[in-house]
Amino acid sequence: MTGLDVLTCHILEVACLITDAHLNVLAQGPDLIINQPDHILDNMDTWCVQHHGQSGLTDACRKSKISLQDAEHSLMAFIKTYIPKGKCCIAGNSVYMDRLFLQRYMPLVDSHLHYRIVDVSTIKELCRSATSFYYKLIESFGLF
Repeated sequence: MTGLDVLTCHILEVACLITDAHLNVLAQGPDLIINQPDHILDNMDTWCVQHHGQSGLTDACRKSKISLQDAEHSLMAFIKTYIPKGKCCIAGNSVYMDRLFLQRYMPLVDSHLHYRIVDVSTIKELCRSATSFYYKLIESFGLF
């Protein structure tokens, strides 16, 4: 994303994995870099300019031929192959923001997902605030 303001920022890349209940990957979907015009890329927030510039994502977006609509349709076709409508939650780290961007920019994908969200950043914050012992224990396993 070009930032965290869903009203003014845009999606740069989407990717999807289908997992089972034990987080075993069942299918790896498309990883799509979306073309964005210079006026959008030139207005990214400072963090995005630095990190997306260093990672090469900004240049990749400039070179991409994939439109937002094409990305939505490709992602939707992949998801529908594996998941019936309303049966799968979006899951990951800080995916609440991802969900807001899907609602605004990829409504077909959003409407296919279950309304629940599995956001592991919530678990991280609960562990961090509940007691540092549990956080350090989990962190030692490389889960955070």
